[in-house]
This record gives sequence, structure tokens and C-alpha cells, in this order.
Amino acid sequence: MPLTVDIRKTLRTAERQFTLDVSFTASAQRMVLFGPSGAGKSLTLQAIAGLLRPDEGQIVLHGDPLFDSTRGIDQKPQARRLAYLFQDYALFPHLNVRQNIGFGMHTGWLNPGRRFSHPQIDYWLDALDLKTVAGHHPAQLSGGQKQRVALARALVAQPRLLLLDEPFSALDHALRARMRRELSDLQTRLDIPMLLITHDPDDVAAFGDQVVQVYDGSVRENAPFAGYPRTVS
Repeated sequence: MPLTVDIRKTLRTAERQFTLDVSFTASAQRMVLFGPSGAGKSLTLQAIAGLLRPDEGQIVLHGDPLFDSTRGIDQKPQARRLAYLFQDYALFPHLNVRQNIGFGMHTGWLNPGRRFSHPQIDYWLDALDLKTVAGHHPAQLSGGQKQRVALARALVAQPRLLLLDEPFSALDHALRARMRRELSDLQTRLDIPMLLITHDPDDVAAFGDQVVQVYDGSVRENAPFAGYPRTVS
């Protein structure tokens, strides 16, 4: 995953000022931004996705400049062809599972119809074991099912990079372990580059082929993570 991030962003509120100043190059297919809450991990992910504009710097993926302040480049989120899995999954409550997945590839102002069909939607319903709940709404789903729907919606558009924001934090311990295994197997099968942010060492152990440790808005270390066994628990 040839991804280079070298950005700076200052955010000010009435209470405080926070400066994000991160620089790293991702080379592994699985990379983790690791650090405590409030360190700047989510801001970094949002900048890569195009949801936050840095004050200066550059973001380059596969030689394609997503953002470059000196050249006036700031690609729109859709043009970057990245998939972003939000911490709370951000499923549309009024759409069923099939519609939520279809939204990832749908164009235009109208939502996908209840029976909107496409081979890619059927593929992900089958691949992530969601066929039996295709007509259900998010309120009818378990935590694990919601995450799989969000993953399917992210992957259906065939993104160049999968971005995951604390993907297991809302799940109980047993479900977190299972979903780590499922995500690990899925990423291996698809061979899609993945950048995950977390403050959980177990996530680092499962996915940290390369780890960037972020504290107080800056990178403390950018190296292979050797502090935890490389197993999926």
C-alpha cells in the first residue's frame, strides 16, 4: 500500500488549540494508527478520506496526489475511491440491508429501491452471510450484522483503500474477537489495502503489520509493531 501522508492542521475552539502534524509512509497491506483517544487518529483518517482539509502538506496514494497544498490539489471524497467505515457504522435507518449496501454504488439523488438489484450487491450479501437479513432494517440487526452491512457498503464500490475508524469498539468482547477473525479473513481473501485506527492493543496484534503510533497530534514511532503476538484472537 504505497500511501504517503505528510500533513498539518490546526483546530481551535474556545477551550483549546490542537495541532495535527503527522508524517508517515505506509508500505504494508495492513496498517494501524495506534494511540489514545484524542491523539489525532480520526482526524488523520478524515484527511485521507477527504472529509477534512489540511492546512498544508500532501497525501499521495499509488502515486496519485489526493491532496497537495502547494499544487492546489484537493480531490473530492468520491474521486479518491476510498472506503470509510465509521465507528458507529452510519447505516441509514430507513433503508433495508440491500438498500444500504446498494447506496455504496448508487448515483443520483434518490435512494436505491427496496428491491434494487446488482450482481455486486448479491455477491456481498452472500460473501458476508447477509442474504437472510437482506430485507431487514438496521434496528433489526445485531452488532455484528451491522458491521458486516457497513463493510459490504464500503467494499461494493471496489475501493483502492479501506479506512476503518475503531471498527470493534462498539462490540462486546466475544463479538470483537469473532469480527477480528472475519475481517482478517476477508482482507486476506480480497487483498485490499487497509488502514485501521484503534487504541486497543488487541487490534494492533491482529492487524498491525505496520504500526504508526500517534500521540498529541504527532507521530511517535513508525515501525513494524513487535510488542504483541501476530495472531488473531
